[in-house]
Amino acid sequence: MSVHASVVDVLNRWQPSDPAQDSLRHAVLAFVLARDDACRRDCAPGHITASTLLLDHTGTRTLLTLHPRIGRWVQLGGHCEESDADIAAAAAREAHEESGIAGLTVSELPVALHVHALTCSLGTPTRHLDLQFVARAAPGDHAAISEESLDLRWWPMDALPDGVDFGLQQLVRAAQTSVE
Repeated sequence: MSVHASVVDVLNRWQPSDPAQDSLRHAVLAFVLARDDACRRDCAPGHITASTLLLDHTGTRTLLTLHPRIGRWVQLGGHCEESDADIAAAAAREAHEESGIAGLTVSELPVALHVHALTCSLGTPTRHLDLQFVARAAPGDHAAISEESLDLRWWPMDALPDGVDFGLQQLVRAAQTSVE
């Protein structure tokens, strides 16, 4: 299955309990259905990205990366690649690349969606339509900072660093609900 087809499948199957998330699900699905290039980073109006809130084995801490371009703590994630088997594989690949932890399995369905405007690698303003998954590290897994990060730290989910944006706060709440 292509990344594009998997995004359509996931967005059709995922039924968020939050009405705002369901409305966003419909809007992102309509965008993806209208654009064959919706999962490619060169889709200038916006493109699908995949992120993962990586939890420790207890489910009480999350691994965040200090993003060099935006200068704040965010979840692991990024652009889809042609080699990704599906959207969950894209999220798992990004989480592995940014955490150094191999063998992560992300949730089958996202726990949240977030759309944000930014200037990414295209060099022009665009939007990331982010499908946000959850994964759990195993006991003994050790994270390693990649060249894509200024820092990498485990944070208690009830004590996130100052300056995190609404999207990350929303993702953490959704993850806490999904693991309870």
